[in-house]
Amino acid sequence: MTTGTLLAVCRVHGLLPTKDSTGVTAIDKRPVDGPVAVHPLGLTGDVQASRKHHGGPTKALYAYAQDDADYWARELGRDIPPGLFGENLRVAGIDASNAVIGERWAIGDQVVLETTMPRTPCVNFARYLGERSWVRRFAEANRVGTYLSVVTKGSIAAGDTVRLVSVPEHGITAAQVYAGLDGEQAQRLLDAGSALTPQVRKAALQGLRVASPA
Repeated sequence: MTTGTLLAVCRVHGLLPTKDSTGVTAIDKRPVDGPVAVHPLGLTGDVQASRKHHGGPTKALYAYAQDDADYWARELGRDIPPGLFGENLRVAGIDASNAVIGERWAIGDQVVLETTMPRTPCVNFARYLGERSWVRRFAEANRVGTYLSVVTKGSIAAGDTVRLVSVPEHGITAAQVYAGLDGEQAQRLLDAGSALTPQVRKAALQGLRVASPA
C-alpha cells in the first residue's frame, strides 16, 4: 500500500471576522509542534466556527497534499505554507484530492482516518487568500483536498508516516465527486454499500438524474 509523510499538523491560530451569519472563521490555521490528540471532531485545540459547513464528524479533519500546494505556489507566485488553505493536515506522498471516497489512512502508531468528501471553496476562503476570482480558480483546478472522519483516536505529529491501508473497490475519488459524476460513476458509488455522507450521496443521485433525465 502507498505510504507518505505527515508534513504538518495545523490548528487555528486565531478567529477572523466574517460578513456571514457565523461572524467568524477559523480558516487561519498554523503548524504546531509536538503530538496533537485527534478526537471524533478533529484536533484538540482546533476550532470549527461553522460545523454546518466545515465541521462535524464527517469533516473532522481537512487534508491537503504538498503536490497541490506546489501547483498553487507556481500559479500564484507565492508560498503556500502548511495551513494556508485552512487544512489540518499537510501530506506528502498521498494524493488527497484524488483519494477514493472511503479509503482509510493510518497515521503514526494510533490514528486511523477515513476520507469522506471533497472540500468546497467558500467566500471566506477567497477573502482570506486575497486572490482574484479565487473560488472559480480553485474549483476549476479541482485540487480540492479531502475531508476525513476519525475511525481510531490517538495522537499525531509532523513527521509521522501516513499509510494507505484500505481502498474501496468503487474507485470514485473526491475530485471526481467535486467535478460531477456521470451515471456509471454514480451507480458504482451508490452500489458500493459503504456509508456515504449526505453531500456525496446527493452528488451521486444528481449524476444519475443527469444521465437519465425524466
